[in-house]
Amino acid sequence: MSHPKRIYLAGPEVFFPAAEHRAIVAEKKRLLADAGMEGVDPLDSELELDAIQSKREQGFQIFRANKALMDTCDGLIANLTPFRGVSADPGTVFEVGYMIGQGKSAIGFTMDRRSYVERAGGASVDECGHVIEDFDLSDNLMIEGALADCGGELVVARGGQSVGYFDSETFARCVSLMAGRKFQ
Repeated sequence: MSHPKRIYLAGPEVFFPAAEHRAIVAEKKRLLADAGMEGVDPLDSELELDAIQSKREQGFQIFRANKALMDTCDGLIANLTPFRGVSADPGTVFEVGYMIGQGKSAIGFTMDRRSYVERAGGASVDECGHVIEDFDLSDNLMIEGALADCGGELVVARGGQSVGYFDSETFARCVSLMAGRKFQ
């Protein structure tokens, strides 16, 4: 009997209020389970922070726990919706790179249908005179290029206005793509 493929759920949801985080993760895990896969959330680790540790030590402990959790996974679906800026959460981007660097499957999604250049102001340079990349991509070329290079893609939500950070239909499209992947 084979074990279900474990899919790491990267994204900024770990910063959301607890009830919102739990609801989103529950739906992601349900959609993955329906496709015969297991969703693994960064908060699924058995991590217990020691109150006598410095904040820096606690942060590094969280990093090590998340890295160890990713090591147990076969692939990743990352929420790359812009978070606190014009691009994806930097921790999530690291997780994408870490998994791709191990040769694991990676799919991303964004709920923001605007291009990177549109989110960055729509001009060829910013207010400091720095060039804004414009390659008709949803995010930075290194993020989308990495996903494409490993056989993945960045799934963009359908419809008119942006709909926040998650919807089941967009995530289900990611699950469908992941279900069709060959794993190491």
